[in-house]
Amino acid sequence: MNLRSLTGFLTYDLLDDTHLRALDDLITAARNALPIQTARLAFPQPPRLDDLTRWARDLQAACRAHHIDYVSLGALPGDDSRLDVIPTVLANTDAVFASAHIATRAQGISLTAIQRAARVMHQLAETTPQGFGNLRFAALANVQPHSPFFPAAYHDGGAPAFAFATEGAALAVEAFQNANTLDDARTRLIAAIERASENITRVADDLAARFGFRFVGIDFSFAPYPDAARSIGAAIERALGAPFGEHGTLFITAFITDCIQRARFPRTGFCGVMFPVLEDATLAARTPAFTLDDLLLYATVCGTGLDTVPLPGDTSEDALAAILLDLATLAIKLNKPLTARLMPIPSLRAGDETTFDFEYFARARVMDVRARALKIFATDQRIRFVTKDE
Repeated sequence: MNLRSLTGFLTYDLLDDTHLRALDDLITAARNALPIQTARLAFPQPPRLDDLTRWARDLQAACRAHHIDYVSLGALPGDDSRLDVIPTVLANTDAVFASAHIATRAQGISLTAIQRAARVMHQLAETTPQGFGNLRFAALANVQPHSPFFPAAYHDGGAPAFAFATEGAALAVEAFQNANTLDDARTRLIAAIERASENITRVADDLAARFGFRFVGIDFSFAPYPDAARSIGAAIERALGAPFGEHGTLFITAFITDCIQRARFPRTGFCGVMFPVLEDATLAARTPAFTLDDLLLYATVCGTGLDTVPLPGDTSEDALAAILLDLATLAIKLNKPLTARLMPIPSLRAGDETTFDFEYFARARVMDVRARALKIFATDQRIRFVTKDE
């Protein structure tokens, strides 16, 4: 099993050569011990500067000099005016990520934040080739700090820290391939998670002691890679005996999530099943057979929400906002973290094939959108729901 990333967390007042060099040394030591795809760095939220774009380019260059592949500016409050410049920042960089909070348990769902996030997505679709800039922006609903997965990653503002993100879909494929019953599959999958986590934790504890960074945990999520052996969609189909998206998909999704929840390991972030449509070969191939509503349904029993979803190029800001509103509602009512990376693709319509030239994307069909302007967005307010644990 590969590790999707090692993500370091710093505050901007510690953005100096000393701390970047320490993180560089930690990354080198970690890569000598573990199969890590990418090294990343995340901050609490962007600073208030007159020229955030130039600053982001300089930050990107500094990270590359220290063998850090990607950097997240952090998570902005969704109603923050700095969101207006994020499309420009991302259009002028290629390794910088950002995100925005659209809902939190403490403050509820912000209609203004949802509209601002939808505007960022719409502008990125218009200003970056094939709308690819939306890969590096997400709307966050009820997401806590220290997930190592991008674009959701942001720091809590405390001492330097690091976490690991897994690419665990292959474990599910193997468990369902070799098991005779669901009980057998559960036993195999939990054991595989705990074996992998034990090895990661042993290395992490050593890194924390040597380099002075807090180890904040493992986001042991079943993230895929676009081939069948590392496809969460393939794992579900193997267990179900039917194509992804048919009835029973919800059950197997919940079953895998339950295995992650039963396993013992130091956890952070989502620790769930991820359905990034463009990053999973099986999901990409099945795009004509399931809908956005299906993905929202699966999000109720897993993580992380709506991820790398290919949408028609003419999807409006209003339609994007309506989709984000439903996602935020699930996150708050169910008290679970959910994110949205929605990717309107210019000139493509529902049913057209995507053609991204990107190692981590498979070819998929653009999904249909059944959303329109909602009159509730004419108001500027936050909505709180009473939940069962309040």
